Amino acid sequence: MVTMNIEYQGTLRTHSTHQPSGNTIITDAPLDNKGKGEAYSPTDLLTSSLGSCMLTIMGIKSDDLGITINGTKVTVSKQMSSDPPRRISQIDVDLHIPFIVSHEHMASLERSALSCPVAQSIHPDLMINLKMTCE
Repeated sequence: MVTMNIEYQGTLRTHSTHQPSGNTIITDAPLDNKGKGEAYSPTDLLTSSLGSCMLTIMGIKSDDLGITINGTKVTVSKQMSSDPPRRISQIDVDLHIPFIVSHEHMASLERSALSCPVAQSIHPDLMINLKMTCE
C-alpha cells in the first residue's frame, strides 16, 4: 500500500506528499469552479494519470514485444459534464508513436493502453476516446 498525505491550505488549494518518495503536488480548483487555476485540478490529475498509466503499461508491453516506444507522447484532454453532478464525462487520449510500428504491435499496444490500471478503475460511464498514430 502506498500512502499520500494531503493538506488543505485554504483558497481551494491542497498540498499532497507522496510518502515513499517525498515528491509533492499542489492542486487548485479550476477557474470555472471558483478556483485560481494556478495548478493541476484534481480532475486534471485523473486525466494525466490515465495518460501516464497508458504509457507505462505500453512500455511494459513493448519490452515484452522486443520493441521500443521511447519518445512516444500522449495528449489528454477532458470534458466536464454540463449536468449535475460535476464530473468528467469524457477523456480524449491522443497517443503518438514517433516511428512506424507494425499493425500487430500497434493493436497489442492499444489493448495494453486500454487495460492499464487507471483505465480499469474509471467508471464505465466515463467515455475514453483513444486515438493512436505512428509515423
